Amino acid sequence: MQPQQPQSHSQPTRTRAVLAGITVLALSAALAACSSGGKPAPAAKGGDAAAVAPAAANSAPPKETKVSMPAGTPVELKKVRDTAAGPIMKTTLAGKKSGVTADVWVWLPPQYNDPKYAKFGFPVLTLYAGGQSNGYNTWTDNQLPIQEEDAKLVKEQKAHPFIMIMPVQNLTSDEKRAFDCSDIPGQPKMGTWMSEDIPDFVRANFRTLKGRDSWGVMGASTGAFCSAKLAMQHPDVYKVAVPIDGYWDPDSLLWKGHEAEREANSPGKLIETSKADVKMLATSGGANGYEVNLVKKWVAKAQAPTTVEYYEQPGGKHLTSDFKKMIPMTLEWLTKNLTGPQSDD
Repeated sequence: MQPQQPQSHSQPTRTRAVLAGITVLALSAALAACSSGGKPAPAAKGGDAAAVAPAAANSAPPKETKVSMPAGTPVELKKVRDTAAGPIMKTTLAGKKSGVTADVWVWLPPQYNDPKYAKFGFPVLTLYAGGQSNGYNTWTDNQLPIQEEDAKLVKEQKAHPFIMIMPVQNLTSDEKRAFDCSDIPGQPKMGTWMSEDIPDFVRANFRTLKGRDSWGVMGASTGAFCSAKLAMQHPDVYKVAVPIDGYWDPDSLLWKGHEAEREANSPGKLIETSKADVKMLATSGGANGYEVNLVKKWVAKAQAPTTVEYYEQPGGKHLTSDFKKMIPMTLEWLTKNLTGPQSDD
């Protein structure tokens, strides 16, 4: 509204009073119209001004929830092996964002189906194996019995009961045609399948927790390469990563002619420029001097907010049998750095 013009000093007092009264009435009408969307506001009954106050002003904000409940039609999971800690199951996932169709193994901790935990969301640990991991998976075939170890540590109150997700990494056993957990130009978008379709699959089918504070990724050898790369590229998904005895240079022949894209997917390059707020635990086997040097140099390049702790396994070699020995330590580290099961009650 325009400011009122100052009244003339020569104007009679009675005229000023009448004008002032008209102005007050006009302002009152304008304010009433604004408060009712252009319509006259109803008068308060009995002169009670509080009666026209909007009821929404006293309503409490909706309660913030922690648990993300599964939505949609669940996928079919087929049991592939029994363990002392419950069955390992498998499904074939057709990725909507990547177009990749491949196998995913799943293990649910005993607590997941316990009625006492029916309203709890659980932390998620995605695991990647060494080599091509095509037609086999060392995290599911008892070479790396992480499921039994987790169940044991949960009873000792040293670890969280994790939902464990173990995806395929390649569509062929030919190491020269490895996908390096990436979207190599002209090849199936394995990087998108891992970083988007897999998390979407987990959230759609299982009780998880909102946000990234309960999501970790771990792998050995080639799986270490994948876990470090995915964590730095997708800190919105993963809070922590554990690369066990890893290497950092993408070496698939499929990168030929795509050097810029290859470097953009290199953990060796990413660690130098990473702005990802993620925490990692990188390990090496103490008996392998080349590996110790490779991992320690990589760790030294990390800059805040990316942080990397280093662990050297005494006498360790680049063998699955030695990776197995580190499972308890890595599970305890993951537990210290990730949120455990929670409910909204």
